[in-house]
Amino acid sequence: METNLILDRYQHMPGRYYDDFVVGDIYHHQPGRTVTQQDNAWFTLLTMNTHPLHFDEEYAATTEFGKPLVASPLTVAIIVGMSVSDVSAKAIANLGWKEIRLTHPVFPGDTLYADTEVLDKRESKSRPNAGVVSVKTRGLNQHNTEVCVFERQILVPKRDN
Repeated sequence: METNLILDRYQHMPGRYYDDFVVGDIYHHQPGRTVTQQDNAWFTLLTMNTHPLHFDEEYAATTEFGKPLVASPLTVAIIVGMSVSDVSAKAIANLGWKEIRLTHPVFPGDTLYADTEVLDKRESKSRPNAGVVSVKTRGLNQHNTEVCVFERQILVPKRDN
């Protein structure tokens, strides 16, 4: 009985089922997210990233950037997080990532936005109640400059389970 209650709640969560994805559709994720230096410093401490370019303003001033850079895994994490409600809120699992590229530096104070394009979908060979969706997600800054792009595959349940 308790499992049925949990599954019933899951049915009403936001997100898409396999059936809802259409190849070629593009989802514009809202809202944007401004990254602060505090976010950056906390993330570097949490992940034990000791490169001073992310949290030592005096050191960063001596680099070609002249100021701290946002840690690239934080950029990826924020962009992925922005896509969850549209792409993977109902996911059973992330199956893989392909070619994560960081195409432009992100600095504290930049605001990130994201969009995701559905590249492909197919029914799962091993799970008749699910399908595999392939997407490409792009992160953009406030100047509409691409800062990050990656592809991923997600195992998503079908609507009638």
